Amino acid sequence: METYKKDFIEFLVRAGVLTFSDFTTKSGRKTPYFVNTGNYRMGAQLARLGEFYAQAIINHFGRDFDNLYGPAYKGIPLATAAGIALAQHHGRDVSVTYNRKEAKDHGEKGVLIGHQYTGAERIVIIEDVITAGTSIRETMTILAANNNPAVAGVIVSVDRMERGQGALSALQEVRQKLGFPVAAIVTVRDIIDHLHNTPIGGNVLVNDAMRDKMEAYLKQYGSSC
Repeated sequence: METYKKDFIEFLVRAGVLTFSDFTTKSGRKTPYFVNTGNYRMGAQLARLGEFYAQAIINHFGRDFDNLYGPAYKGIPLATAAGIALAQHHGRDVSVTYNRKEAKDHGEKGVLIGHQYTGAERIVIIEDVITAGTSIRETMTILAANNNPAVAGVIVSVDRMERGQGALSALQEVRQKLGFPVAAIVTVRDIIDHLHNTPIGGNVLVNDAMRDKMEAYLKQYGSSC
């Protein structure tokens, strides 16, 4: 496993974004772990988060893109932080675009803020997670109405590797239906492998019992592909 992935997993834990207990997801599934990206709240955390996203973007999609799109709301700070990190650490000064939930009827109007698409762009869409793929479908509708720039790929923070509507995972479904790459900084398998019996801040969060719970969850809800 690459060092930046290990560092990201420990960063998730230290930021209180990745926690282990008994949770119920929006879909009603009982899960032993939870990823709450709403817990990022410090400037230093966002700066570091942008660096992880930037590294993953370069690793998965190369350098052939010129815009980051952050779907409202959580995607806005993610795209902004990643754009800063790309400029500072990778020599890629790309434009950033995000959307309003509702179009303005005055001033500049429209739903997009930042770079306005002409259709000549290659963009990377930045999300926190993908579950049912609803946000991506909404994004594609917005892009189609704004000169339909080409999508180089979608990047998320954690791939839970759970089934979507069929046997495929949510990320695999988006990849299959929309025809562009979808990648994650880390997967739940990476999390299990790195944190099992590894102390973080003096505490072992994924001991044998927690590992067994996570494996059982993947056996019940995980993608078979």
